[in-house]
Amino acid sequence: MTLTATRPAAAAVRPPVKARRRSFRWPLWVLLALVSVITVSPFAVMFVVALSPPGSPTLPAQWPESLSLDTIVNLLSSSGFVGWTVNTVIYALVSVVIILLTASMAGYAFAKKRFPGRDTMMWAFLATLMVPFQATLIPMFVLISELGGVDTFWGLIVPTLANSQAVFLMRQFILDLPDELFEAAKVDGASEWRVYWQIVIPLTKPILATLGVFVFLWHWNDFLWPLVMSQSDEMRTLTVGLASMRTEGSPLAVLMASAALSVLPCLLVFAVLQRYLVNSIAMTGLK
Repeated sequence: MTLTATRPAAAAVRPPVKARRRSFRWPLWVLLALVSVITVSPFAVMFVVALSPPGSPTLPAQWPESLSLDTIVNLLSSSGFVGWTVNTVIYALVSVVIILLTASMAGYAFAKKRFPGRDTMMWAFLATLMVPFQATLIPMFVLISELGGVDTFWGLIVPTLANSQAVFLMRQFILDLPDELFEAAKVDGASEWRVYWQIVIPLTKPILATLGVFVFLWHWNDFLWPLVMSQSDEMRTLTVGLASMRTEGSPLAVLMASAALSVLPCLLVFAVLQRYLVNSIAMTGLK
């Protein structure tokens, strides 16, 4: 009798499963909060230094007495920084549009079309990922220089358009699309262009948005190729311009303001396309 009476009492004292799970979650929350603070701290310091008045003490020595937009206003009024920004926007946006267009076409062909040497061509295309960019930098520069593309937009953009990683991602995504859609479109008499524009493009919006963010960030933060191709100050991108400002001995507040302004477009692109990024992650592995 005593044994049977104590068992329900012990079971009643035991905490529920949800409560035990919550008790184990708070160390994870603390760890995530600590990692978040460590990650955000450099950006916070960058913005504080950028907003510090010119010539006044600021971080890391001490907290500035006041914050102002004088440094940012002076920077935006300079023709050099504005020109670098325009060059970077052209370089990034044109590359994103062309790469998404060509990669989606090639991905559709490699995924849904049958032609001799399709798999061999795809694997050969992927093999280019194993070749480091530094190994092809000098031959590419010599070729573009012979064609007269140095210090021009086409010489800056065209060599970066053959993106095998983008083609592979588009191919893998289009492979999961049901073949019945394309067969039904063929039965209805749709041409290849109509199938591409009205079936492939609408169904691949999540991966196109994800790939667009990656390609934009790759080109926005690209440094080595623009450094080689931009021989004049008028053709410099933001990364090359910021490096030149540092070598010229610009004040720390000006450097931080330039870096802060160069980060804002990346944050804006991510905020606008965040919904598509979440959708692409949620659709991963789904047929």
